[in-house]
Amino acid sequence: MSNVDTPRRRGPYAKSAERRRSIVDAAFEVFASRGYRGGSLQDVADRVGLSQTSLLHYFPSKRDLLVAVLNKRDAEADTGPIGQGHFDFETTLVEQARYNEGVPGLIELYSVLCGEAVTTDYPGRDYFVARFARLREEYSAELIQLREQGRLRPGVDPERAASSIVALWDGIQLQWLLDPSVDMAACLKDFLDSIIVPANATPTAS
Repeated sequence: MSNVDTPRRRGPYAKSAERRRSIVDAAFEVFASRGYRGGSLQDVADRVGLSQTSLLHYFPSKRDLLVAVLNKRDAEADTGPIGQGHFDFETTLVEQARYNEGVPGLIELYSVLCGEAVTTDYPGRDYFVARFARLREEYSAELIQLREQGRLRPGVDPERAASSIVALWDGIQLQWLLDPSVDMAACLKDFLDSIIVPANATPTAS
């Protein structure tokens, strides 16, 4: 029949979309535990009960799957404080650090794939280069605003401080992965307090 009702047409599509999500979820776990280099397509296929040939029907290459996993990582992180924009700059970063701790595999995946990004011919390198550049630019802009409000402590350079925030956050995450007793959010807050004057404090002259 040529006239097929909408639910029947959407059924296979919905099933395919669900299969793609399950593959990305499996790849997220594999790459978080074994890295992109160490985790194979077969590892991912085994987790979802597919043959590798069938998996390649949904993701033609391992590179395509990596892109999908990085997009999932961003979507997971964007549901936290940074994506909501309800807090001031310093509170947002501290709350995001706390939020990230509670998302299974999020920090593991980021740390493992970021470390691999410095290796030769790594397909996710551009993603991390762009991410670091964007974070430095965004944090620097926030710090410049705080300086204009008289809330950046004397002698703090916004661009260097922005790079320091990124470096501290990534480094603290690695320590937390190896020793969960490390308080990522508290360490981040301590640094931010050292460069930013509290909103309710008397502004410091530049």
